[in-house]
Amino acid sequence: MNQRIQSIQAMEILDSRGNPTVRARITLNDGCTASASVPSGASTGENEALELRDGDSSRYGGKGVLKAVDHINTEIGPKLIGMDPTRQAEIDGFMLNLDGTPFKKKLGANAILGVSMAVAAVAAKSVNLPLYSYLGGVGSFTLPVPMLNIINGGEHADNSVDLQEFMVMPTGAPNFTEALRYGAETFHALKKILKAKGYATSVGDEGGFAPNLKSNEEACEVIVEAIQAAGYKPGEQICIAIDAAASSFSGDGHYNLAKSGQGQKSGEEMIALYKNWCGKYPIISIEDPMDEHDWNGFSTITKELGEKIQIVGDDLFVTNKDFVKKGIEKGAANAVLIKLNQIGTVTETVETINLCRKAGWNYIVSHRSGETEDTFIADFTVAMGGGQIKTGSASRSERIAKYNRLMEIELELGEAAVFGR
Repeated sequence: MNQRIQSIQAMEILDSRGNPTVRARITLNDGCTASASVPSGASTGENEALELRDGDSSRYGGKGVLKAVDHINTEIGPKLIGMDPTRQAEIDGFMLNLDGTPFKKKLGANAILGVSMAVAAVAAKSVNLPLYSYLGGVGSFTLPVPMLNIINGGEHADNSVDLQEFMVMPTGAPNFTEALRYGAETFHALKKILKAKGYATSVGDEGGFAPNLKSNEEACEVIVEAIQAAGYKPGEQICIAIDAAASSFSGDGHYNLAKSGQGQKSGEEMIALYKNWCGKYPIISIEDPMDEHDWNGFSTITKELGEKIQIVGDDLFVTNKDFVKKGIEKGAANAVLIKLNQIGTVTETVETINLCRKAGWNYIVSHRSGETEDTFIADFTVAMGGGQIKTGSASRSERIAKYNRLMEIELELGEAAVFGR
């Protein structure tokens, strides 16, 4: 087989928030074609690779991506013509050299990632393999536990909750399809409970509810109530995961819980708060519990809680292997959130995952708040075998698309499928 890239074309599309993003389409000389769409984050770490925006206030409030599209169409695309799409690392490396900056500031991570993902998708299609099997080989049989974001706060909601996400993890389900059912039923039970309490039941960017609760802790209370109302056992069949996104409410060495009216807390007080919650509620994972610059705080909470629960770094690591290396040395977490667009290529993402594997750390492939209908991360999660995925609540079709794709994969794998707990 002698597949070669024949053409690469990019266009500006809209994401789930109505903001522009990049879609790249690749066609091979055998006529095979595939596309990939790039997501966009709202709560972003300051060391993420650059998402290139036009800055033209007359279009989409300055958020247009025509520059990134043009970089694909005129700079990246023409130079990749004739290359073998199955040589992912070679193509990704070529684009990194073409950009030549540490954070992809010349071409834009959104331009580079769109092409990188499309290369993987078209290569899989050309060799007649599902994307998960192409990327992961014979070891691609682990379906992830979904982390369903059912209550939003922080930068994801205009409400009284400081912490960004409260999620359910159906760890006690026998397979992915049943886990999704557990989560969806809990989501619907929560809606009824919130409505009965007089809270709003509209959903935010990632499909979770954003009620004005009386406190941050009430989020845990109503989720436990919803798990029970749906007929499940908290801590046995369904557990709770939190994304604090602490950088969004930190400053001057303190954590300001202003939205809930709880005032300022020191790092030590925040750790005490988390420890208290973990003793009262079935919490098994906390993401970004401390500010992204507070490496010592991360090390402390990992030392104190890391044997019992998962301490996840997102803004701390931004899927960058250099930061993950530092985290491993400092014992600053025991898990990494993996977002393709934080680093900008498929190859670099895999390198970061390999570091996690060597360290014995968990890794969780994640969506962004600005998503598309692209299901790449569903296949990517199975290919990488991490056993967990974070891709939103049980509502909004750009989130559900990933869950539906995972159910398809589980069906395809049949008896070979393993549910990663």
